[in-house]
Amino acid sequence: MLTDESSPLLEVRSISKSYFGVPALSDIRLTLQAGEVHAVIGENGAGKSTLMKILAGLTKPDRGSLSLHGKQVEIDSPQTALTLGIAMIHQELNLCDNLDVGANIYLGREPTRFGRIQNSKIYADAKKHLSSVGLEVSPRTRVDQLTIGKQQLVEIAKAVSSQAKILIMDEPTSSLSQHEANKLFDVVRQLRSQGVAIVYISHRLAEVCELADRVTVLRDGEVAGKLEHEEIAHDRMVQLMVGREIGQFYSREQHDIGQAVLTAEELRTTAHPEHPISLEVRAGEIVGLAGLVGAGRTELLTTMFGIQPPYEGTMKIAGKRVAINNPHDAIAAGIALVPEDRKQQGLILEWSIRHNIGLTGLEQNQLAGGRLNARREQEDTTAMTHEMKIKSSSDRQLSKHLSGGNQQKVVLAKWLTMRPRVLLLDEPTRGVDIGAKQEIYRLMEQLAGQGVAILFVSSELEEVINLSDRVLVMHEGRITGRLQREDLSDSAIMQLATGGSTCKQETAMPAG
Repeated sequence: MLTDESSPLLEVRSISKSYFGVPALSDIRLTLQAGEVHAVIGENGAGKSTLMKILAGLTKPDRGSLSLHGKQVEIDSPQTALTLGIAMIHQELNLCDNLDVGANIYLGREPTRFGRIQNSKIYADAKKHLSSVGLEVSPRTRVDQLTIGKQQLVEIAKAVSSQAKILIMDEPTSSLSQHEANKLFDVVRQLRSQGVAIVYISHRLAEVCELADRVTVLRDGEVAGKLEHEEIAHDRMVQLMVGREIGQFYSREQHDIGQAVLTAEELRTTAHPEHPISLEVRAGEIVGLAGLVGAGRTELLTTMFGIQPPYEGTMKIAGKRVAINNPHDAIAAGIALVPEDRKQQGLILEWSIRHNIGLTGLEQNQLAGGRLNARREQEDTTAMTHEMKIKSSSDRQLSKHLSGGNQQKVVLAKWLTMRPRVLLLDEPTRGVDIGAKQEIYRLMEQLAGQGVAILFVSSELEEVINLSDRVLVMHEGRITGRLQREDLSDSAIMQLATGGSTCKQETAMPAG
């Protein structure tokens, strides 16, 4: 439902922004039509976030102007943006954990009557908005009781409830499975048909191909190119984003797969104690763990790492039984975990790159008297920042100032200094750009070649299919099937992820 190009709903004219003399945006121009999905893509650091913050009133441009309905406007705060009909769905959750879902959706916009908040109206309306994004939870549920994926859907319902005419969606599916993402796509199409304009930011280029009417590509703070609907294609977008052709995105090499390194036997998690789980991951093997949000994948990984001790069952490393009751036990056994939420669980954001990377080496890098061997820590950091290609001003830069992709590299570097035998990865490429994704894929392949056993969770089916030697599919806390590489397909995985069956599954196998 595109309107006449001569009368854009929003027009960005020559917007520029610098931080400490370093340009973040330079002469950005774009238009947004009512009833269109306009994707803005680019690698981390390309300027997408800065531009969105300007549109949402979170920061002001140094130069340039914005026009809404042909009239120049100044968006000096998020409240002004909302008043003008612009709402932003942030990638990093912006919810109050101690409040329930309904209160979060209407926070700051509570309906009142005779000076009193109408809670009954809040819950009734919130329920409708939750249903519209496919989230069937009570609006009276506290947010901290929801998974990160469900919290993301609450954010989307919150934005939809504002009746905005312009919605900025910053990586809205980054925490969603394919099933939830498909529901979101339906919501996006419905909003577009109602005349809502959507600025859609995503590193998942398949989503952009499916949804976008137009694409603006940013690179190094400038517009690298624009694509109309018929021009939108994966390879063309990648070329504009990185300024060069990219060959094979998923590069798999043949290497030997050895004996079982990680074995779980009748393992019961506290989240799903009714379903025992048995599996194995062998040396040099990359095993994908697929399923919908809430299937129990994250809970399985955190149990294996000792964050939540197992309710029952045993674990073995290289055939030797180990007791994993806390993360210290897991680390001692050679198990590393890269968590789904890197900012909350993977990094200390106020610490430097060096101190974050040095966390796992605090014990082995001790000198007599308990002092830290700073020289050894520096050597580890220098080696890892080079190996991981971490982009920063120095290793003393605070982690909070890094891009999402570089933050994820720091989390990985921290664990690789301990040379793990087992690497557990929970959504390892969530919210990182295409270049960082490829580097993470390369690293996984390299580690597998060195004999590391890798078990990874991903909600991107393309990622699961292309990276995995085998895939285990979970549904409601149990493994519903095991697929060999030659049997992998979107339909086979989704059939199992939704509780169905496939003739290729191997449910009778006790492990692996």
